[in-house]
Amino acid sequence: MYDLASVALETAKVRGATYADVRTMHLRQRDLTTKNGQVGTLAQSESLGMGVRVIANGAWGFASTDKLTREGVAACAAQAVTIGKASALAKRGELVLVPENAYVDSWQSAFRKDPFEIPLETQIALLLAADAEMWRVKGVTLTETGMQFRKIDSWFASSIGSRIHQRKMQTGCGIAATSFQGEEIQKRSYPSSFGGQHALEGYELVEALELLKHAPRVAEECVALHSAAQCPEKTGTLILEGSQLGLQIHESVGHPIELDRVLGQEANFAGTSFLTLDQLNQLKYASGIVNVVADARVEHGPGLGTFAYDDEGVPAQCTEIIKDGWFRGYLSNRETAQLIGLQRSSGTMRTESWNRLPIIRMTNISLLPGAWPYAELIADSDDAILMETNRSWSIDDRRYQFQFSTEIGWEIKGGKKGRMLKNPSYSGITTEFWNGCDAICSREHWMLWGTPNCGKGQPMQTMGTGHGAAPARFRNVRIGTAFAKI
Repeated sequence: MYDLASVALETAKVRGATYADVRTMHLRQRDLTTKNGQVGTLAQSESLGMGVRVIANGAWGFASTDKLTREGVAACAAQAVTIGKASALAKRGELVLVPENAYVDSWQSAFRKDPFEIPLETQIALLLAADAEMWRVKGVTLTETGMQFRKIDSWFASSIGSRIHQRKMQTGCGIAATSFQGEEIQKRSYPSSFGGQHALEGYELVEALELLKHAPRVAEECVALHSAAQCPEKTGTLILEGSQLGLQIHESVGHPIELDRVLGQEANFAGTSFLTLDQLNQLKYASGIVNVVADARVEHGPGLGTFAYDDEGVPAQCTEIIKDGWFRGYLSNRETAQLIGLQRSSGTMRTESWNRLPIIRMTNISLLPGAWPYAELIADSDDAILMETNRSWSIDDRRYQFQFSTEIGWEIKGGKKGRMLKNPSYSGITTEFWNGCDAICSREHWMLWGTPNCGKGQPMQTMGTGHGAAPARFRNVRIGTAFAKI
């Protein structure tokens, strides 16, 4: 692969590029689903190709190819330079990259069982068994299960001398039961919604989640929700469990810190950000107990945002985003870092595939653990509502005003978990919400959740991100408004 990369780099140089990098990627994926006791999806695919990115006449050019011959790669690099020179005719300023060292390295994410070596029959049998366990519960009208596996090999080479190979194994699975009664639909998912849990692990993740064990409970709660009390409409105390808090972090912290959004480079698709440059180190983002990091390092955990190097060849890092409640940092790349005076990229450039440009993406955006045991947090909450598992969300294009609903809620009275509540929801303003956080559970209750389907860019790229969170409590939150009677 590096021989072909050298051809591309040399061609780009000869054609006039002042910088070039090459990403060759081999992607393998397997997707399995069942629905109501029948196999729904049974798909496996592979993709192999190269993307060449250059700076020519002070502007970016990019081209890609799946013709991995010397001729095909050279033609691709030449096209990238031609596009860069054409782009330079409309450039608004000079393109400058912050310095970065050259690296020669090889890295593989840790996993114990390669899911692509597990027979399809074994995987489908587990899904069908979990499906059947949910279907046994009277009142369930739809059962769904799924597994997703990704093996990604990438070879990165740049004109500054980097040569980096990385292999990542991603695994995800989950189950869900839905019940229709009259005009009402209720749903319960495990271990979280929208496909379940996803991580940089092998098939051992599927085994650890024990789908068969949890399937009956999921179905029973789904049916029971029809008889549950409606979540009240009020302003009060809210406790969010980990997976829901992970999505809250994703939408109200992760997206607004993407520096391309802040600078308006992403405005036409994903919106901008309320975190303008004058807010850095000046905004009281959250209460003093809130600390959030962007951490792609292996020691942070097996998140979907974990790697050794980003797709610009920058090593994985931990960046402070919120420190003791204050806004401290953005997600940057080598270009945007220079635009705001940073000395180094925070290493967040990633691409979905060989035929897409790398763009700034969330890594693992995580709320660091607090000090509260979960039982003590519940016992300390006299009148609160606990909400679990996302159902829907909405947030404006500056990531400032939001509304979320969850699949299930629980009333907390006198420090005890009480009756089940249906159709729970909450809404707020990002900084007001986070400044209302007064308790975060300890490391024992912290988990690195995976979001596999974050969309960004044009053409859109779907990437996985990680979000570490433990259950946390928030005061003075508007509750129940999404399902309020008009």
